[in-house]
Amino acid sequence: MEKASNRQRVLLGHLRSSSAPRYNNHESSLSASACLAEGSAAYGDDVVVVAAYRTPQCKSKRGGFKDTHAEDLLAPVLKALIEKTNLDPREVGDIVVGSVLAPGSQRASECRMAAFYAGFPETVPIRTVNRKCSSGLQAVADVAASIKAGFYDVGIGAGLESMTVNSRAWVGNVNPKVKHFQKAQDCLLPMGVTSENVAHRFSVTRGEQDRAAVDSHRKAATASASGRFKDEIIPVATKIVDPKTGDEKPIIVSVDDGIRPNTSLADLGKLKAVFKKDGTTTAGNSSQVSDGAAAVLLMKRSVAMRKGLPILGVFRAFVVVGVDPATMGVGPAVAIPAAVKAAGLDLEDIDLFEINEAFASQFVYCCKKLELDLQKINVNGGAIAIGHPLGTTGARCVATLLHEMKRRGTGMGAAAVFESGDGSDELRNSRKVESINLLSRDSR
Repeated sequence: MEKASNRQRVLLGHLRSSSAPRYNNHESSLSASACLAEGSAAYGDDVVVVAAYRTPQCKSKRGGFKDTHAEDLLAPVLKALIEKTNLDPREVGDIVVGSVLAPGSQRASECRMAAFYAGFPETVPIRTVNRKCSSGLQAVADVAASIKAGFYDVGIGAGLESMTVNSRAWVGNVNPKVKHFQKAQDCLLPMGVTSENVAHRFSVTRGEQDRAAVDSHRKAATASASGRFKDEIIPVATKIVDPKTGDEKPIIVSVDDGIRPNTSLADLGKLKAVFKKDGTTTAGNSSQVSDGAAAVLLMKRSVAMRKGLPILGVFRAFVVVGVDPATMGVGPAVAIPAAVKAAGLDLEDIDLFEINEAFASQFVYCCKKLELDLQKINVNGGAIAIGHPLGTTGARCVATLLHEMKRRGTGMGAAAVFESGDGSDELRNSRKVESINLLSRDSR
């Protein structure tokens, strides 16, 4: 009984403003109606998400964005944030963009160009951040932390990647010292090899991986066909170039083009392993190499309420952990419990999870290790079907999670993305029960 009361107090705390007065022990027996009432009256300096959008995710070198400059992917989602919220762009204190493959100084300039294309004035600064596959999530967390610290009241966390334009090749020589440090050597492993390591070390079978891939495509196809992505996707006007004639054709890209509705176990079973003889990681049970962008608008709750903006989510916690780089994909299995514990919650308190599907091996392992309800995980598919533009995925997961929570009216969600090498990030936030999100939905 005491544990249940404590849990009720913790959950209530996430469904109201951090600056709202706490109930004393005498008032610890709380009803659902009390939780709703308190959440509805919440004010203060919580960091909230008021808008989150993404471009479609398209197959690199073959998809709808193969002839699109990187900044022309980022600009539409940045522009959507200010147009759809009627926000004065001069109020934005900073824009942080997660990106992985492009040279740092060049990508920073491209992002600044995108901000100008989107209508931001020169007074709004912009920077990039690279935490590999969780860069977009790190960008959102950086902005949330800066708002919480009082550096500014409004900021944008975003992600951008054109895997068509930028390669994953190692640049320069490798330090010979690496041969004396096994962990350092493991940082150089191809990601597919780390997937095989996960499958071998944790006994994830080929069948389990292929079934996860089929499920990802099935869920994503259903979500796309039923219009579940329409509120998060910003159509992009661009061009496609005929490789033979050089002729340009204007197009509007409005859907993810890597989803394969007819994916079957029989078809996937015919594919050969890519990274290891007699291995289990194939092109069919790995994420797609993709192009795309996403952006998330955050601000102090008091600012959002003054502007009359709807609150999609409240940023509650962010955790980064290190894991063995030889099996880097297991990160979510470590980061999610850490973040949930930091918020005083249990895994059972989370209504929806977004876990990156870089490889089915690590996705299956994480789900099994955490003993999660599969009905709560990647309910609209994941990176195997939707795509994985590296720097974008974290921000894309936030957008997908929050829009699905809004659609369902659920209360707590978690987004987890791992990075190549040794880290994993997990973001949680909170929102309210009527309209509400670890990401939490809101309280108005």
